[in-house]
Amino acid sequence: MATIVNTTEEEPMLAVVRFTAELAWADAGPEVADPEVTRLCLEAQEHILAGRWLDMASLMLASADLLLTSPSRVADKDLECVLSVICSLVTKAGSEDQALQITDLICAKLTQQPGDKPALRLKVLFSLYNLLPSPYGKAFVYKKALELATAGKAAEYIIPSFKNIDIFVSEWGIGNLEQRELYLSVTSILKDHKGMAKEYFNFLNKYLATFKGSDDESATIADAKEEAVAAIVEYVKSSNLFQCDLLNMPAVSQLEKDEKYQLVYELLKIFLTKRLDSYLEFQSANSALLKDYGLVHEECVTKMRLMSLLDLSSRCSGEIPYSAITVELKINDDEVEQWIVKAIASKILDCKVDQLNQTVIVSRHTERIFGMAQWHGLRTKLGVWRGNIASAINTIQANKVTEEGTQGMQGLMIR
Repeated sequence: MATIVNTTEEEPMLAVVRFTAELAWADAGPEVADPEVTRLCLEAQEHILAGRWLDMASLMLASADLLLTSPSRVADKDLECVLSVICSLVTKAGSEDQALQITDLICAKLTQQPGDKPALRLKVLFSLYNLLPSPYGKAFVYKKALELATAGKAAEYIIPSFKNIDIFVSEWGIGNLEQRELYLSVTSILKDHKGMAKEYFNFLNKYLATFKGSDDESATIADAKEEAVAAIVEYVKSSNLFQCDLLNMPAVSQLEKDEKYQLVYELLKIFLTKRLDSYLEFQSANSALLKDYGLVHEECVTKMRLMSLLDLSSRCSGEIPYSAITVELKINDDEVEQWIVKAIASKILDCKVDQLNQTVIVSRHTERIFGMAQWHGLRTKLGVWRGNIASAINTIQANKVTEEGTQGMQGLMIR
């Protein structure tokens, strides 16, 4: 097998053309192969000398086609080396448009037959991504990588990059529609991936949040109904999600008047704004609906008890009698502390238990909805804290002046 040796700046490209051409024509015999290899190498030299990098990319990809369609004929490290050299052509392009054209050719070739060595193909795509200076080009390549990972069933190789999506979106500067497509592609990958329920829910939120409810979205917002329902089901099902902003999102609120999904919206409303008794009433009338969406009644009761405890924390000004907890959570007196411990373990409540007076003193609780009312409340608290700090500073300064005056008087007396 030929070995690619880097001796000059242009040599790697010529070496790749020669290497791939020899493989492609190996079965034809030297009488046919040698002239063809020579012809391709001369053509490559002409493209290099003339700076025709798009033509060079087409030539190299055509020569490398055999390696991609029959990857077993070459070792992975050689295939990766060949593709990396081809990707480097984007750095030689004379303009951004030409670099994007070369990028398009490379991506089209790599995304063919995605089931063959998908991990290697994705690795090469990420190398191409890093070589591109254009934000648009980077966004294009990442989208192709998502498509390849999905088609090639290689989600595990691209999922680690999802934690940086917000940074990517900011760097790419893509618009609302492009973000929507991106988030939808990510959710399709995460949907059936084990252990990714929280990430799936987060990206559903990002997708749904791209719909602002404006008139020009009236034709497209209806397409988000299935994702809105999926987000609601994920929220209700989750044992560690107690706050969300779904209720007032236009893509979700449209379900309230939807004949097919209005009950799903009502269920979300119960979990975010009501208490256990409302859920039990809903479940009694719609048990089949819960089963259809894979929701387990006992798990829903557990979550609604914790949600009801949060509601009590909001209404009782930080001090909750045991008796109120037993009524709202529909539990016995001896179970109160057990549910308090569950709430603390779930990190939705910070409190102290006063067993003597049978009360729970709450210092912090999670808000089920963090909307405008909660922002106003936070603003009020910050105003109070700011006033308290200003008062403390004034007191310290006044004490300092008094102390300095006293020390001055003592100095005069000594003299």
